[in-house]
Amino acid sequence: MQDEFTQGDVTPDDLETVDRWWRAANYLSVGQIYLRSNPLLREPLAAGHTKSRLLGHWGTTPGLNFVYAHLNRVIRRDSREMLFVAGPGHGGPAVVANAWLEGTYSEIYGAVGQDEAGLAELFRQFSYPGGIPSHAAPETPGSISEGGELGYALAHAYGSVFDNPRLITAVVIGDGEAETGPLAASWHSHNFLDPVHDGAVLPILHLNGYKIANPTILARMPEGQLEQLLRGYGHEPYFVTVADPGNTGQAHQDFAAVLDRCLADIEAIQDAHRRDASANEPGEGGHRWPMIVLRSPKGWTGPRTVDGKQVEGTWRAHQVPLSEVRTNGGHLKQLEEWLQSYRPEELFDADGRLRPDVATNAPSGNLRMSATPHANGGLLRKALKLPAYSAHAVGVARPGTERISPMIRLGSWMRDVISLNMETFRLFGPDETASNRLQDVYEVTDKVWQYRIDDVDEHLARSGRVLEVLSEHLCQGWLEGYLLTGRHGVFSCYEAFIHIVDSMFNQHAKWLKVHRKLSWRQPVPSLNYLLSSHVWQQDHNGFSHQDPGFIDHAVNKKAEVIRVYLPPDVNTLLSVMEHCLASTDYVNIVVSGKQPSPTWLGPADAADHCRRGLGIWEFAGSEVPGEEPDVVLGCAGDVPTVETVAAAELLKKGAPGLKVRVVNVVDLMRLQDASEHPHGLSSRDFDGIFTPDKPVIFAYHGYPALIHRLAYRRTNQEGLHVRGYNEEGTTTTPFDMAMLNGIDRFQLAIDAIDRVPGMAEKHSLLRQRLQDRRMQAREHTRTEGEDLEDIRTWTLNA
Repeated sequence: MQDEFTQGDVTPDDLETVDRWWRAANYLSVGQIYLRSNPLLREPLAAGHTKSRLLGHWGTTPGLNFVYAHLNRVIRRDSREMLFVAGPGHGGPAVVANAWLEGTYSEIYGAVGQDEAGLAELFRQFSYPGGIPSHAAPETPGSISEGGELGYALAHAYGSVFDNPRLITAVVIGDGEAETGPLAASWHSHNFLDPVHDGAVLPILHLNGYKIANPTILARMPEGQLEQLLRGYGHEPYFVTVADPGNTGQAHQDFAAVLDRCLADIEAIQDAHRRDASANEPGEGGHRWPMIVLRSPKGWTGPRTVDGKQVEGTWRAHQVPLSEVRTNGGHLKQLEEWLQSYRPEELFDADGRLRPDVATNAPSGNLRMSATPHANGGLLRKALKLPAYSAHAVGVARPGTERISPMIRLGSWMRDVISLNMETFRLFGPDETASNRLQDVYEVTDKVWQYRIDDVDEHLARSGRVLEVLSEHLCQGWLEGYLLTGRHGVFSCYEAFIHIVDSMFNQHAKWLKVHRKLSWRQPVPSLNYLLSSHVWQQDHNGFSHQDPGFIDHAVNKKAEVIRVYLPPDVNTLLSVMEHCLASTDYVNIVVSGKQPSPTWLGPADAADHCRRGLGIWEFAGSEVPGEEPDVVLGCAGDVPTVETVAAAELLKKGAPGLKVRVVNVVDLMRLQDASEHPHGLSSRDFDGIFTPDKPVIFAYHGYPALIHRLAYRRTNQEGLHVRGYNEEGTTTTPFDMAMLNGIDRFQLAIDAIDRVPGMAEKHSLLRQRLQDRRMQAREHTRTEGEDLEDIRTWTLNA
């Protein structure tokens, strides 16, 4: 156990100020849950003053208010830059209440003023139709983490302090949240925190004992075991236990002393490392970042019993302790007594304004946690310095003749991006930077690592621009915190395993959707996913690593937020990534293979193609200018593009006179109608490219149904035949993988013969030869363990 603390320079007047603020925040929180009028109880409380639907959550709220009030004390004293992250999912009443008390809420939302009428509106709007959510949503000033889905608060907090050396982020972690997988992994985050160049996180584990209906693991764990667990994670835990809920003065004294000790520890660690960057590594013999374990009753200061059953300190306090205030006179009377227990007449004046002796606990200006620009990252965002990618682009004398790894060239460009943005850009990934061929970035930066570094280790350092940890949850959470506080980054991941963060992506996309509609929130850098080691290149991993479905998941979100790019070669990848890194308020998904693949377009043509989002590749087709094609071969994705162009070549040689149009799609959302997505093509343009009535054979990188879904409004829906991944996979050769799923060149050419009127009868011999070549290719993989040489080394018009 830690040593006893002294109260230091905390005076009784300081604690009295904190207590008044805490009471005011609790009063406002209860009012938000229950009241729609009579906000200051100027008249006896009546059922009509309450809401007909009670939808808030009380249990975690008083603890959040308690912590917030104490943080304000040290911010005022030390002029600290602090950010508050509320991890408990239902802490909305607390963060809204504190934002109103600090004045920020009324500055942003003029209708919710600093008077009695404003209080009435503050109460009415909470969890009310046309009002605000019950979570710490984008609408809440000071919030970067909604908490609606538990587990991400600690990772968000660490992301917020990377490259933010003056910032301390205080993150309250609910004990229910602490049971989630992402949160459990997040305790390791301090091992990637550079005390010299980064800020600090103060985790506050709030143990109130219960979730919705069950006790929590960490709250029931013996304190000695809990201390060992947290110390094992590398933290120095300080415990504050509210043994007597009625003795709030003692609770204030204990917490104030521990908070001061933790801040002193943080300063000592930072000062030591900033004087000497080679200071000890974390752990035994080195530093341990402090944290607080606050034990307080669930629903603290609320009704102790309701209808003869204990509420305070139990799961019954989780949501609405008094649920029948409109129909049960006893409940209504108890609610009035509860509200009066905070002595609102001591907190608000005759006009409903906060009394000066309460308001004095608020920091000034941007030091208010509800007004900090760190929670509105667009205010701090600086545009990336993006180098021209021409030095990394590939000249193309003839399309499809030179094979280059797109990801290797992208890595060299990202090396230059990093070198120009050493304080505002980071690359995140789960141990896959080199695997995904981005290793050139190590020429200018290292991977962050705070524990022991051995001689055999490569590219590890105390400070660096690459963050690698084998937890997709942490990569996502760190990056979200980094972006929402104004910096830039890329999440590079194996395509199949980005699904691990599906639900985290959901929350961020929803956040952006709401954030974009709030005029006071400034644009933040886009969330950029770079997915490689994809479904078609898993000959050494097999079926478990084959899943392109993240795209399907992503396009469920609002069209104004989601962008999906499938660059077919190195130059288009460079163009797409330049665009994505310069963008704001989007989720950009870029999928590219890492193996050498044909280069189709020179730098200028690639830039034009990416600006259009799709285009006809005249060099690949056999159509006659001024005449309609007989068939359209469409493609999206690098491997499908190779197979489509090869299929067009087979048809050109085997069926002279067949007019084949090849269309490549790099911006997948161009397939949607213009009325459904900002990037969508108009019907006229779509029909002009894909024709209104000719057969369209489309080879797609992912699941075929998505293409039909995106193009469902199109004129020629019945003529659209899509080939893609159909859950057929194994450890096999790249071309056999294409054959297993029917996107190989032979099958695509056969599809064209089958669907162009008269072709099956006229070219039955060609069709038979294509089937034979397909079987030969399959047999070769089974006997020789590799693809046929003419497929492995294929180039266009060889």
